Amino acid sequence: MLECPSFECNKCPRLSEFRKQNRQKFPNYHNAPVESFGSLNAKILVVGLAPGLNGANQTNRPFTNDYAGDILYPALKKYDLAKGEYKRVKDDGFELVNVRVTNSVRCVPPQNKVTAEEISACRGYLQAEIALMPNLKIILSLGAVAHGAVLQALGYKKSMFKFSHGAEHFLFNHNIILKDSYHTSRYNINTGVLTAEMFDKIIAEISRL
Repeated sequence: MLECPSFECNKCPRLSEFRKQNRQKFPNYHNAPVESFGSLNAKILVVGLAPGLNGANQTNRPFTNDYAGDILYPALKKYDLAKGEYKRVKDDGFELVNVRVTNSVRCVPPQNKVTAEEISACRGYLQAEIALMPNLKIILSLGAVAHGAVLQALGYKKSMFKFSHGAEHFLFNHNIILKDSYHTSRYNINTGVLTAEMFDKIIAEISRL
């Protein structure tokens, strides 16, 4: 299986219908499964929830033109895990260094909420992506949904590794470290669940690893 669904993937009826609606509302948007960003040779994989309606769903690059990317990408650059200037568009020349970014679900969901069935339908793509990354050492899950999606994609029970901000889990069957962080969403930042300083600390720890 490829690491990204086809342009007209119809595995999830709800997401397919939402995509059709958005193609009418926003004809200049990407409005299709969003590709990952970064090399398959990277040692670090960042896994988010799903594309934002006016973010990755528009630009076809994860976390791009999205508030969550305004937190994620500068933090990566601060610790030499990216270079260039992040300008919130796909062709801004911004590059990741030893990092790849993807989502648990590749199509934009209504109200930024995915279902268990949609996560399951996209699981094979995450599995394939991880399998195609020969140098992978660290996975950063942004939020509990991404945490659970990664564990299930790799064949672990979610009960084996509890999600907690800052937690570090060793996935023994794959020799991979799973690092947890709250999602860099606007809601989490505005409510103080996550601060830029808290997230910086996570990226600093990953860069040291």
